[in-house]
Amino acid sequence: MSNALIVVDMQNDFCPGGALAVAGGDEIVAGINALIDRADAVVLTQDWHPATHRSFASQHAGMAPMETIQMPYGAQVLWPDHCVQGTEGAAFHPDLRIDPANLILRKGFRPDIDSYSAFFENDQTTPTGLEGYLRARGLTDLTFVGLATDFCVNYSVLDARKLGFNATVRMDLCRAIDLNGSLDAATDAMRDAGATLALA
Repeated sequence: MSNALIVVDMQNDFCPGGALAVAGGDEIVAGINALIDRADAVVLTQDWHPATHRSFASQHAGMAPMETIQMPYGAQVLWPDHCVQGTEGAAFHPDLRIDPANLILRKGFRPDIDSYSAFFENDQTTPTGLEGYLRARGLTDLTFVGLATDFCVNYSVLDARKLGFNATVRMDLCRAIDLNGSLDAATDAMRDAGATLALA
């Protein structure tokens, strides 16, 4: 009983037709569902932003989505409004099996700081509580799937490795935004951190 499946942000707004759609994001749902019964525990992360979140370009006059600004915690990509609390866009993809989940972890709910990683806010110091949950249950071997490879999956995997967890990324069950080469950079970073990048 040591393996946890971490399903990252499989939400409507990140799938085709959503506010921040990742190409092919809906194609991986069936494969993720097939993995769920093989894990000792299943954790779903859920972006859960207030409507006035500071990572939204709409909150910065004269700025456009995908531009970058400096926040107190460092560089921040400005996104289209997405995964706003209580909206259909924030809901999980309707075909995702959510009933078997042991934990649904909401992140990005603090209005002044974004949260890519399942473990820490983007300041890299404010914890989400996931580490404690996994350690309390003796879950040491983590498999990551979901959206997007180069942002929330990448940050989660890097933090998992920093915290001493074993991390496997099912690259076939992730999809990327690939903003200015971010997919190649994320792939290199995860591999350099000691994560296993697998296709099946």
